[in-house]
Amino acid sequence: MSKSTSKVITGFKYVYLTAFFALLAGFFHPLITNTSFDSVVIGVIVLFVGLAGGILLYKAAISEKRKTIFLGGGFGLIAISLFYIFQLTGRV
Repeated sequence: MSKSTSKVITGFKYVYLTAFFALLAGFFHPLITNTSFDSVVIGVIVLFVGLAGGILLYKAAISEKRKTIFLGGGFGLIAISLFYIFQLTGRV
């Protein structure tokens, strides 16, 4: 596989994740109710923080040297994402 094909696939991967998270965060709700997209943007950011935590946990499982750093960072980002979710729903 050439470098340009690899870069296109990597770029498509990030576009796909962003579109998936936008749909998951309720992209169509502001269109239907004629409200602002602020909640969608915040929802996408929360999902990306959780995704970054999951990626760090995966890296901890396959890493030999920095396992504790990846574990701490991964669980920390997932906890931050959970806190954001509770804050957005008004439970904090």
